[in-house]
Amino acid sequence: MILLDSNLSLFPLALGFVAAWTLWTLLKSCVVRSPLDNIPGPSRTSFWTGNIHDLFDRHGWRFHKRLGGEYGPTVVKVHGLMGVRWLLRLHFPCFTCIPVTVERPLLFDSKALNSILLKDQTSYEIPDSLLLHMRTMTPLFYHTVHRLRDAVAQQIGKTTADVNVLDWMGRTALELIGQGGLGYSFDPLIKNQENAYGQALKRLLPVQLTLTAWRLTLPYVTRYIPLSIRRSISPHLPIHNWSEMLHIAETMETQSKNIFYGKRKALEKGDEAVVHQIGEGKDIMSILMKANMEAAVEDRLSDEELLGQMSLLVFAATDTTSNSLARTLQILAENPDVQNKLRAEIMEASQDGEDIPYDKLVALPYLDAICRETLRVYPAVTMLSREALEDAVLPLSEPIQGVNGLMISEIPVPKGTDIYLGLQASNTNKALWGDDALEWKPERWLSPLPETLTQARIPGVYSNLMTFNGGARACLEVVLAVMLCSFRFSLGEKEIYWNMGGVNYPTVGKVDNKPAEFLKLQRIDN
Repeated sequence: MILLDSNLSLFPLALGFVAAWTLWTLLKSCVVRSPLDNIPGPSRTSFWTGNIHDLFDRHGWRFHKRLGGEYGPTVVKVHGLMGVRWLLRLHFPCFTCIPVTVERPLLFDSKALNSILLKDQTSYEIPDSLLLHMRTMTPLFYHTVHRLRDAVAQQIGKTTADVNVLDWMGRTALELIGQGGLGYSFDPLIKNQENAYGQALKRLLPVQLTLTAWRLTLPYVTRYIPLSIRRSISPHLPIHNWSEMLHIAETMETQSKNIFYGKRKALEKGDEAVVHQIGEGKDIMSILMKANMEAAVEDRLSDEELLGQMSLLVFAATDTTSNSLARTLQILAENPDVQNKLRAEIMEASQDGEDIPYDKLVALPYLDAICRETLRVYPAVTMLSREALEDAVLPLSEPIQGVNGLMISEIPVPKGTDIYLGLQASNTNKALWGDDALEWKPERWLSPLPETLTQARIPGVYSNLMTFNGGARACLEVVLAVMLCSFRFSLGEKEIYWNMGGVNYPTVGKVDNKPAEFLKLQRIDN
């Protein structure tokens, strides 16, 4: 209680500090010029929040199309909080202020993307990625998807029924990531029931989207206001959806700690205990934790860092996988001829209903084409963000006309600038993909791709796509292979509306904000 009183007594000081920073920021935004001022882009829709609400609105599809249509096709400037952001270096008893503009370039130029993600990637912050050994994990995936098939079959019985496909895909994706990534089972998938951790994951991005403007201030809050003060005042903040975000974070933290400490206990007992766990110790977290235990003390990651890696892995993989599956099944429901053709290919490849081996599965041409085309036109993630860790110069594949009328072939990027990478814009760039770039046509992958595309050297390692930033797709194909042989998918009576977010997600109509997608399923009598 003494600690709480002490913390609260510092709150007015912290509030005054934030107010002073805001006033100083507003003053500088009026006088400080930036090398990005010459990049074309829309004007601010708000003096305080710039284009934030346009850029991160769940209904913001029209704004993003406008960016590419009016200011593209390579790079656009948009505005962040109050026009200028400040990086403050604290030197007790005084501080110095270093202004950095938050006019954010939105990039979908292939040469610039290549520079950020490949050539000069050390200049831009990006988390280390860990890849699943898909070939060894595929039997685990099949086992999980068989449970999904049986549970859905039990739900619909012998009749046709509307099913919340997104809910089942979310539970399945969480279980696939849990087993392959963490060596842990989240959900038995034996009946239609809610999973607290899975529900928290599904609500995370929609709730986070409503807090975008507040979220952008967090770097300053966390840097200059002690953790004890933040924890004291956080539950009392009168911000819409803030309490729900706290509940989501607490749910995820509790589950992550249970998994983490259980796994570490097994690792400390030795290989024999690990072998008896799900995945037999071949999952990503087991490999990471074992390597961390064997590393020199000074090189080891802390428990907090390992927990962070665990949460990042589950969060990043679950929604992208489940929502991509939901989108694919919706498209197949809208195109029954395509669905029937794909089902025939899968059934022909499966001998007597047996699971299709990994190498044979990923080589199925029509299944591969449908996955590629869906990820191209409808990427789960519309944008990625990077922060320049040092002054840099971005090259452009084609010059653009600046605000001053002169042509620009490269863009100076000051240290600290936030850059948004337009994944969907790159995936549907007509200059690369042709005039039909916006159309969903899986047949395009059954012929040679346009020379303009292959020479552009898009940095995504999967199919010249920025989708998933080159992530794996085997789990998508396993789900499709099993479910299409068991059920026929068609559109139901409830409207499906896709919202833009950190990961795009469907809802029933535009008003409802709860992620859901209902399709009509009919059992196929094999």
